[in-house]
Amino acid sequence: MQRASRLRRLVLAASAALLTVALAGCASSSADTGFPPQRDGGLPSDVTKRLKAAVTDAIDQSGGSAGIVGVWAPWAGSWTAAIGTTKRGGSTPVTPSMTFRIGQLTTPMTCTVLLELVDDGTVRLDDPVTKWLPGLVGVTGVTLRELCQNTSGIGDYAAALRTEFLANPTRYWPPLELASDGIATARTGSPGERYAPSQTNAVLVGMALQNASESSWQQLYDDHVFSRLGMTASTLPDNAVLTVPRAHPAGYAAALDATGAPVCDQVHEVTALSPSMGWTAAGVVSNVPDLKVFAQALASGALLSSRSADAQNKTVGAGASWLGYGLGVQSVGPLRGGAAAVPGYLSAMYADPSSGLTIVAAVNNSTPGAGFAQALAQRLASIVSKVPAAQKGAKAVAALPWSEDQAVAAMKAAAPCPATPAK
Repeated sequence: MQRASRLRRLVLAASAALLTVALAGCASSSADTGFPPQRDGGLPSDVTKRLKAAVTDAIDQSGGSAGIVGVWAPWAGSWTAAIGTTKRGGSTPVTPSMTFRIGQLTTPMTCTVLLELVDDGTVRLDDPVTKWLPGLVGVTGVTLRELCQNTSGIGDYAAALRTEFLANPTRYWPPLELASDGIATARTGSPGERYAPSQTNAVLVGMALQNASESSWQQLYDDHVFSRLGMTASTLPDNAVLTVPRAHPAGYAAALDATGAPVCDQVHEVTALSPSMGWTAAGVVSNVPDLKVFAQALASGALLSSRSADAQNKTVGAGASWLGYGLGVQSVGPLRGGAAAVPGYLSAMYADPSSGLTIVAAVNNSTPGAGFAQALAQRLASIVSKVPAAQKGAKAVAALPWSEDQAVAAMKAAAPCPATPAK
């Protein structure tokens, strides 16, 4: 019976894939997402000057050598830029298509796969974790939904192991070891009680769905996200692949002292890193063009049934009144997406399904943390949100609940090391 059910799911998945390919030939990405059509051409020069200043500030304040950014405002134009060099003190310029480790931006991909498997009947959103990970201690009463919503109460292995990750970036970390370290940390609450971000949650989703689907995560991402969206630069590298696939900037991070505080005059290159450190929580490599496509599909629910898209976007409070968290997706005012930090790189992606505003940004020093990347994205969004529509009647972004000055202050507050010239 189980084998027959598995065969039936494979046939349905193959049929869906063929239908997707057929539809792709007659539908644009904007039609798939429902986003407003993107206006051709760039943004006004005074606007791009301010956007470039924001990215340059981010490079300087983070201590990196490069920033790669894309800003799309359908009512006004777009701007993509690659600023700086691939190495600190180097001379090779970065390019807009270069890849980087996307850290926790992997998690919304993982939770999207979960919801697609809910749609095809492989799992249920409220399945207990123990159904798919029998015998695992410390997860009783936790559901797959609570894992993706970060309301499981399970602690964060990444916070506990941060110093060790930087000291041993190429070490292999089995998923069970990461999960066990997270489960062993102090709980943040009872299941469903409150939001508390934890990379352990996404690793547990990874373990559970690998069992449920009998597929590797390379295959799951490719089948359910990358191939469907044409994300040709995106991949979850094998554990033995320590380099960043394709052309990329080097990644940097400051050493940490015994208290976990950064040692600002000890910045090390950490480009070589085991993807196992993040796996389904933070292991994927991508680039700005691919993340633009994914951010828009995520914000619109284009990969999911309407029921699953509604479930993904139903948020719990995650700080200020305009911050929320759904199933693997953060809401920041009208924007949906997330921000990330993995040794070597910071990144952020956000999209507004109403106006179509989309922001993707990355810098190559992870020292300031994910909050810095979020603040950079908010600064870029604030700048471009003020640009008037080039054509009467075009829908611009709604008022944002933060100002550019507030985003500038947040960036400064998140950067622990004073800006110094790259060496």
